[in-house]
Amino acid sequence: MSNDLGSPLRFPRVPNDRRLAAFAIDFGTASLLSILGGASAVIPLFILSWYGLRVILVVKNQGQSLGRWALDMKVLDPKYRALPGLVELTKREALTGGGSLLLLLSIVNLSPTNGLILIAPIPLLVDCGLAFLDNDFRQAWHDRIARTVVIQTSRGYSLDIKLKKMFAQVSDRVK
Repeated sequence: MSNDLGSPLRFPRVPNDRRLAAFAIDFGTASLLSILGGASAVIPLFILSWYGLRVILVVKNQGQSLGRWALDMKVLDPKYRALPGLVELTKREALTGGGSLLLLLSIVNLSPTNGLILIAPIPLLVDCGLAFLDNDFRQAWHDRIARTVVIQTSRGYSLDIKLKKMFAQVSDRVK
């Protein structure tokens, strides 16, 4: 990706494991909110909670969802170096949310005879798998469609750093 003058844009890249952890926080939160509503309301509640967490909250919280805030990253429109618009965020999260919904439905309907758990994660894995192949910007398919990037920021909770420090202290005490 380059700007209009042809020179490459540089952003602080986010390691894929941190992106995965931020996604897990958001997915867990949206799943918990949707499951608490009962079995008949899982799909509409997941869609509403995903949209609220990953679009509305991102617009209101300077490009950060709950998971991205916890791990110091945000979504950015690289062309304008600003927060993406509501349309771009909706496109981005419709792709990710659809794959996430399939994953949630496979987990909710988990049984020994249900093969959905084997095929439901495939769209999400393909979508996010592109981020592992892109060494420059680590853009997943939903990032490419919406023309966004996820970058590191100093604004957030730094949950991963705090957990590493806590585990180091515990391991020092055990020794």
